[in-house]
Amino acid sequence: MHMLKIKDKEFTLYLSQKELERKVKELGEQISKDYQGKSPIVLGVLNGAFMFLSDLMKEVEVPLELSFIKIASYSGTNSTGKVKEVIGLSEDVKGRHVLIVEDIVDTGLSMTHLKEMVEAQKPASIAIASLLVKPEALKEPIDIDYVGFDIPTKFVVGYGLDYDGFGRNLKEIYQLK
Repeated sequence: MHMLKIKDKEFTLYLSQKELERKVKELGEQISKDYQGKSPIVLGVLNGAFMFLSDLMKEVEVPLELSFIKIASYSGTNSTGKVKEVIGLSEDVKGRHVLIVEDIVDTGLSMTHLKEMVEAQKPASIAIASLLVKPEALKEPIDIDYVGFDIPTKFVVGYGLDYDGFGRNLKEIYQLK
């Protein structure tokens, strides 16, 4: 079993680079099909989604505009469900097809808030792609249109996801031992 130590915690391999590549390719093909004839604006949620977003965009074969947003919440490690602000949503999305790309949907509270903020600008459509979803952790029912993997409520790191700032650069995803 592939083990890894980051700071004070031990992690085991959860999703290999091959599994991630296969799923990202699959999602990219589906998004390309669904957005045929449309030019969506893709909003990548920083910091965590950068690696997934980069790989996913290489698989999407429709013209698109890409922008980055960041959700600032009130607490460091705990999800308070209170979103302070969305930084960087400067594009006008009125009448546009919007695709939000996130690394992980945990409680769903931040994503629900973000979706409401985008919906307030009257886009033509809004969809969400998330590499990982923790169904058991969801506190609000939210539709994720493109799901990479449903995972248990274990802490994960790698492929953009961090533990205390570390581990984002890993090619695989590890879960807390």
